[in-house]
Order: sequence, then C-alpha cells, then structure tokens
Amino acid sequence: MPTQISRTTIVFSSLGHLYIHLCTAFFFVIVLSLESVWQRPYHELIELWTLGSLMVGVVALPAGMLSDKVGAARMMVAFFLGMGGCAIAAGLTDSSNALMWCLTGIGVFAAIYHPVGIPWLVRNAGTRRGKVLGFNGIFGSLGTALAGVVAGSLIDLSSWRAAFIVPGAVSVLTGVALLAFMLRGKINDVAAPARSEARVSRGDMWRVFGILVATMFLLALVYQGIQTSLPKLVEQRHQGLAGEGIFGVGLLVAAVYTAAAFMQIVGGHLADRFPLKRVYVGALLIQVPTLWLAASLGGLPLLMVATIMVMAGVGALPAENMLLARYTPESRHGLVFGIKFVLAFGAAPVAVQLVAAITGRTGDFYWVYVTLAAFALVAVCAALLLPRDRGIPAPQPAGAD
Repeated sequence: MPTQISRTTIVFSSLGHLYIHLCTAFFFVIVLSLESVWQRPYHELIELWTLGSLMVGVVALPAGMLSDKVGAARMMVAFFLGMGGCAIAAGLTDSSNALMWCLTGIGVFAAIYHPVGIPWLVRNAGTRRGKVLGFNGIFGSLGTALAGVVAGSLIDLSSWRAAFIVPGAVSVLTGVALLAFMLRGKINDVAAPARSEARVSRGDMWRVFGILVATMFLLALVYQGIQTSLPKLVEQRHQGLAGEGIFGVGLLVAAVYTAAAFMQIVGGHLADRFPLKRVYVGALLIQVPTLWLAASLGGLPLLMVATIMVMAGVGALPAENMLLARYTPESRHGLVFGIKFVLAFGAAPVAVQLVAAITGRTGDFYWVYVTLAAFALVAVCAALLLPRDRGIPAPQPAGAD
C-alpha cells in the first residue's frame, strides 16, 4: 500500500483532476444564463472561452517543463490558487471583455494539471498504478459531470456569479490546504521508480506516433465538441425531461457524464486483456453512428445515445495511453505525454469555434454532430493503420485523462 504521504498526494491529485474538468466545463452551462442576463446570442458568448481553452493546451508543455525545476507540489499549489482566483474574478465581472480575460486566466492555470498532476500521482502511486490511475480518471470524468449540476444549481439558487465564485473559492481553499501540508513536510516530490522499456523498431515507433497524433487530435476534437454543445443541445431537445430552469439541463448532462465516468475502469480492463489496436479502433468506431444519431434525436433517445458516445470516447483513453507508452521510449514519455495534452486541449478552441460557427449559421446542432461523426470516421480509418500487437510488454502509461 502507498505510504501516508502517497495517499495524501493521491487525494490532492484526484481533487485537482475533478476541479480542472469542472472549471473548464461549467461555462457551457453558465452561458445559458448569460444569454438572458446580458441579452447576447449564444454563439457570441460561447466564443469568450476560445482563448481560455487555447491556453489549456498551449501552456501544458511549458508547465510540465517548469515543474521539473520547481517541483510538482509547488506547481499544484499555483494550479489551485490561480485557477480558483480567476474563477472568483470571473464571477465579479460586468463586461464580456473582462469575462474573456478571466476565462483566459482559468485556462492558463488549468493547463498545469495534466502535465504536472498526473506524473506526480504516478510517482506516488506505489505498486498499484493501474488502480490509482483508474480511480483518478473517475474523478476527472465526475468533474465534467458535476459541472452541469454545480453550475445549474448555483444559478437557480443564486446567480451566474455564484456559479463562478463558489467553485473558485473551493479551489483556493484546497490550494491553501496543500500549501499547509507542504510546510508541515507531509507532501514532497519523490523520484519515479525505474521501469522496463518496450523494445520496438524505430519504424514502428514513428509510424504509431504519427497515427496517434492524428487520432488523439480528432478524438479530442470530438470530445471537446460534445462537451461544448451538449448543454445547449439538451436545452433545445429535452422534450420536458429537464423541467424548467437551467438546473434540470445541468442534471441531465451530469447524468450522461456520470454514467460515462466509470468507463475508464472498463476501458483499462479491456486494454489489459485484449489487443490494444482492437480496443482502440472499437471504441472509436462506436462514436460514428452514435454521433450521427445524436444529430437528429431528442428526449430520452438523445440522452441514451449521448451516454454511449461519451462512454466510447472515454473508454478509448486507456488503450490510447498504453499504445503511446508502448511505442515510445520511456526516457521521452514526459515529452510525448506533454504533446498529447497539448493536442487534447488544443482541440478545445477549435471545437468552440466550430460549434459557434455552425450554430451561428444554422441555429441548430444537426450539422455540428454530423461533422463530429465525420471526424470520428476519419479517426477510425487512421487507427486501422496501427500495427498489430506483437506480444510486446506494455509499460504502465504515464497517465490517463
């Protein structure tokens, strides 16, 4: 079992995973309130998150490099305090321009988590990395799920400002607690234990890395496109399931992501037992028909299809991470996984602009989901080019999103 220090690190890393996904998703529900409060159209307001979402990707690589010099624990304190402080500031703004810069700040500090918090977790996970990473992955998915419930309930109980301020305050308090643990010597950074590297040919390494660059970006683009648009899509088509008020919409969206949260455990189990290529391609393939169906469905059928398509996207991540770890030298895992997170979050502003452009032109989400289905189909075609598994022992992945 991990030591007490390891367990404390696991707690803070898992909380961080929950907070980043909550704070990078709650605006998609808050914007539904701002439409009426500020009397601005949806496609204009959703664009305010474009620069912030870009920062989540752009800053990931330098954040990881900086943590190598100053330590992961110190960077995690900056993550909690900075992201929370920017969220509080966003709740105090009175103009769209000021809100855009606050959202940008959220994105800058949110970028710290994945290249810093996940490796920090791995170094302190003891001998049960798979179990710990699966547990941590659930927290990330629950963060996305809770974003709708937290934002929707705070809006209905108070205002859109509370939906920013309350989560921000919780993040700041967590950062203060982490700093207190550090000052008392209860948290530190430990060296990662050595692991055996997979032996693969240079040709296979570059081939797999090139294919995964394409599939990771497309998978991220689909995921971010769903996350951006699903609250508004549910608001338009819930057919009475959400009742009245934004809380009901947030609750339905939360139900979708909560059901999908545990698929990382299932996906990891499948990746341990079956060929990685087969698991990866299968998960991507499920997204194609479900995205196409979501383009025109409503009510309960929409929620069922949306749950399956989100499950498939989340379930692909363990196999993706294991493929990436298997076909790249362990000495380059930090760089490689840094690139993964840049691609994953760099897709967010593209997705936001895509949703804003299509809905601004058509006023509906039909073509948004048809386009996402096409992206998923291209990803399937690319993944089919991956080499077959050849019995290479797969090292533990450096992290899962």
